[in-house]
Amino acid sequence: MAGEAYAFEAELTVRDQVRARRENEELRGRTFLTHDDRSWSWGQYCDESTRVAHFIKSRLGKIDDAHPGHVAMLLENHLELSSLYGGCAINGSTLFGINSGLRGEVLAGVINQSRSRLLVVDERSWPEAERILDQLETVPRENVLVLRSGSGDFDASMDYRACLDSEMGPATPDLEFPDVEVTPETNLMIIYTSGTTGLPKGINNNHLKLCMIGAVVSDHLGLGRDDCGYACMPLFHSNAMFIGFMPSFWVGARMALRERFSASKFVPDVIGNGVTFWNYVGEPVHYVLRALEKQYDGDLERIRAEVTEHPDNVFRYAVGNGAAPPDIDRFIDWMGLEDMFELYGSTEAAISTFRKMGDPRGSVGQVTDPAVKIIGEGGSECPPAELDTDGKIANYDAAVGEICRVAEDTSLFQGYYENDDANSSKYRDGVYHSGDLGHILERDGERFLFFDGRTDDWIRKDGENFSAMQVSRLISEHPDFPLAAAYGVPCSVSDELVMAAVKMREGVEFDPQSLFDYCEQQIEHGGMDRKWFPDFVRVVDDFEYTGTQKILVRNLKADHYHPERVPGSIYWRERGDEGYKPLAGEDWQRLRTTFEAAERLDLLDR
Repeated sequence: MAGEAYAFEAELTVRDQVRARRENEELRGRTFLTHDDRSWSWGQYCDESTRVAHFIKSRLGKIDDAHPGHVAMLLENHLELSSLYGGCAINGSTLFGINSGLRGEVLAGVINQSRSRLLVVDERSWPEAERILDQLETVPRENVLVLRSGSGDFDASMDYRACLDSEMGPATPDLEFPDVEVTPETNLMIIYTSGTTGLPKGINNNHLKLCMIGAVVSDHLGLGRDDCGYACMPLFHSNAMFIGFMPSFWVGARMALRERFSASKFVPDVIGNGVTFWNYVGEPVHYVLRALEKQYDGDLERIRAEVTEHPDNVFRYAVGNGAAPPDIDRFIDWMGLEDMFELYGSTEAAISTFRKMGDPRGSVGQVTDPAVKIIGEGGSECPPAELDTDGKIANYDAAVGEICRVAEDTSLFQGYYENDDANSSKYRDGVYHSGDLGHILERDGERFLFFDGRTDDWIRKDGENFSAMQVSRLISEHPDFPLAAAYGVPCSVSDELVMAAVKMREGVEFDPQSLFDYCEQQIEHGGMDRKWFPDFVRVVDDFEYTGTQKILVRNLKADHYHPERVPGSIYWRERGDEGYKPLAGEDWQRLRTTFEAAERLDLLDR
């Protein structure tokens, strides 16, 4: 059972919520966080966060408009990440969660744009950070600190834990909070999403927003003090922070950490830590199922005996987005869940839905905000979906449009960090534009939302949104391609895969291995994240262009890798491949079978 949720009389700031938990004698001794063989009680977490708050204040010194109280982290999920978050909350500082997949100029650009004056990097990410140290403009070299997570040889002056100990002494319950003013409107955490051009965009998240999300999600799930969350999705990302950490924090529950997702460690972690709920994105759900199939040779009776019915399995709920309906069915069945809640929402949090038991299959929940509408290209509201006898949308072109919110306010969206152009693009003429496609199904007077992918300028893969323009730019730097376009294409598991269309330099023939090796080189030494690596490649004689001479991506996206629509050769790669290969007829048929099994065949054929 979940047990009752702790209730705290405190202002809606994370600072005051930490104080309330710190002063609760019953809670202080209960376990809050575990990571491998380490654990922190609630008392230790609150005391450690207080110590970190003083450390931040000491390291930053003077704080004003010219010297902002900004801290950047390049960390996987460790106990220290959580106390850095708590320390920033207590000190009134702003924490910038830098994506650990960023490289080179993009990584340096994000840190510089944040105007951070303290950077904490874990050992695994240190080689990438070390390469761009000379490009950092606002972080003094002495304020670049490394969290030891392996056996690296670091000087004590760079060792984050050693600096905490030597400068602050041990974390103790009698250490008072720093005397600073923090309000619900104080900006606490910048979480990055990708823009269509330039650097990733930082989204403002103040104390009120983070507290409200923790309260709402924990209430939806019915969480209590005896629950345990599992954070293996990155805590610099909104998925883990919004629907994992903050709900656990809010009710005084436990949370088990894994520094990064591992399909093979998932079930042992969940059972061994008494996990009751998990925040997910689509593809890891599929990877867990595939790992179980491999481990037990597809023997369902063994899976049931050793996983589903394991005496220590108390797993109840999973909540997230992007999982295919058949994967949801199998995951609920194999893991013994009560339910799995697909939701819709973004880091901006202007629009959100939450699927409940009994909601239509494949939906992401009921739309309860009347301001949320599906807007077509002409600016008018799209009609609801009409289903044929097979349950497919008969009026797809008319029903699918951009998910928008038409209102004078932007709900919980508090704007992008120092990016007026992005703000005016996202919210214009009284309309918040999500950049997502969707449709509405009406049932018994209620409106249910279905997610249909991203618009042309975005790609969503493995639960993260990133800029198609960024991928296009990197591919175009290959010497053989004067021009390239990247876009999202159908994926049988969740979200999208990445496809690139390339135009060859005159007199040059396409070399699939050269492109593959180039992308690997960009990942190792350039600015490409591994998620950006194209899964499919199409060679074009030339592109179609709009009236303003922009590549007409919409038509490329509609053709995707369908062999009857794309003239010439299509190249692709599968997991584990070390090069691109032509997409043959038997490959296409195998893909169709996979999509059909996932109930996603309409994505290929529409």
